[in-house]
Formats: sequence, C-alpha cells, structure tokens
Amino acid sequence: MYEFDPNIPIYLQIVNGIKREIVSGARQPGDRLPSVREQAESLAVNPNTVQRAYQELEREGVCDTRRGTGSYISERDGLITALRDEMARALRRAYAEGMRALGFTDEEILSALRAELDGGRAT
Repeated sequence: MYEFDPNIPIYLQIVNGIKREIVSGARQPGDRLPSVREQAESLAVNPNTVQRAYQELEREGVCDTRRGTGSYISERDGLITALRDEMARALRRAYAEGMRALGFTDEEILSALRAELDGGRAT
C-alpha cells in the first residue's frame, strides 16, 4: 500500500508508482494492470481516482486500454528507457533545486553527490 503525500494529487502518485514499478521490473510490458475496482480497494482510494490515474497513463502512452479486458502496460519500443530517463531527470532537477535553495554552489552540489556515491563520506 502506498503512503500518500498530502501535497501531491493521489492520482499522480498512483501514476508515478506504476511508472516506478515498470522501470524497476516489477511490472513488464504487456502485463495487465489490476482493474480499477481492485486497485482502488488495495490502495484504499476512490475508484474515480484510480480511473483518472489509468487515463493519465494511457494519455502518456504508458498503458493501453482494451475494451472489455482491461488496461495493459504498453509494449511500445523504448518505453522503459523513456520512463527511466524521465524519472531520473525529475530526480536530478529536484535534487539540484533543493541543494541550491540551501545555498550550495554547483561545485558543492557535485562534491556532495560524489561523496554520497562513494559511500556517504562527508566532504
């Protein structure tokens, strides 16, 4: 079950959670998503919220809805790579913006990141 952030719309958190599952390999292209009702029950949210998340995933080309059978992870070429790149870009941007807001210079940000990658040793 997701721990929802009250500052972000729940449907977007569901969208991002499904994308993370795809990128991590927990869901594969061609896999069927749970029905709206099943997903709503498992997340303890309104079915309309899940429906909106699925519509957004379809709009983005992440899933396809097949009339009468449900929603499936898209099998289009490059999906996983595109999602991975999109998510990495968002994380990099958030990290850089957060560090700059704390007053770090670009060089200090790079140094802190290098230290973290080297095992968390302080700079």
